[in-house]
Amino acid sequence: MRISTSKTGLDEIRDLRTMFLYENHFQFVCNKCHDYGWADTWLFRIDNVRVGYGSVWGTDRRQDRDTIFEFFLLPPYRKHASLVFEAFQKACKAIWIESQSNDVFLTTMLYRFCDNAFAEAILFEDHFTTSFEIPGATFRKRSENDPMDGDESEYVIDVGGEIVASGGLMLNYNIPYADIYMQTREGYREQGYATYIVQELKRTAYKMGRVPAARCNIANRISQATLEKTGFRVCGFRLKGVIRALEG
Repeated sequence: MRISTSKTGLDEIRDLRTMFLYENHFQFVCNKCHDYGWADTWLFRIDNVRVGYGSVWGTDRRQDRDTIFEFFLLPPYRKHASLVFEAFQKACKAIWIESQSNDVFLTTMLYRFCDNAFAEAILFEDHFTTSFEIPGATFRKRSENDPMDGDESEYVIDVGGEIVASGGLMLNYNIPYADIYMQTREGYREQGYATYIVQELKRTAYKMGRVPAARCNIANRISQATLEKTGFRVCGFRLKGVIRALEG
C-alpha cells in the first residue's frame, strides 16, 4: 500500500470537503479559513486513488501553517487513518491539532497523536425558543445616525434613544449556520439586555434562512449562562493539542 500526500488547491478537494460538511451537521468554526486564504490544503492518495484531504493553518499567526484543523477520509479508507495522518503530518510539518469535539474523526486523531490536549472554547447549538421582554427596550438595526464608538455591530438594543447593547450575525461560516456575537455597554450589564439581544438575533437568523449558533471562551461563565438562558445548549468544544514526536 502506497500513501501519498500533495499540497493542492481548494477546487481539487471541493467534492471531498462537501462530503465532510454533509457528514458533520454542525457549524464548522474554521470554515472561513479556506475562503480567506488562511489555510493550505493537502490531497491524500492510496495507491493513486483519491481517498481524502487535510488542511492546516496558523492559530496564532495567519501566515503560519502549524496546525491541522481538518482531516477527512472516505469511509472505506478510515481503517488506514493513523498511517495517512502520520504521512500528512510529516509532509505539512504541523505541530498542533485543533479540533471541534463534535468532529469525532479528527478528535480521535487528536487524542491518538497529541499530548496535553485542552479545551479553548465552548460551542453552542440552538435548542429551544424564548420570549423575554424588557419594557422600553427596542431591538432594531443600527442607523447611520447612531454613534459608532468603534462598534460596527449591525443590530442594537435601544432604551430611550440610548444604545445599551449591540451585536450581529457572522455569515462566513458553512451554510446554513450564522454565528451570534453581542456586547453590553458597561453600566447596563446584568439587566437582561444581553439575553434580550441574543434572543432577537436568533429570531433574525431564522428569518434569514440561517440556523443560529454561538461560542464563547471556556472560562467565560457569564456568556455561557446568557447563551443557555436564551435556548442554546452545549454541542461541543474547541480542542487543541501538541502533536507528539512521531518515529522516523
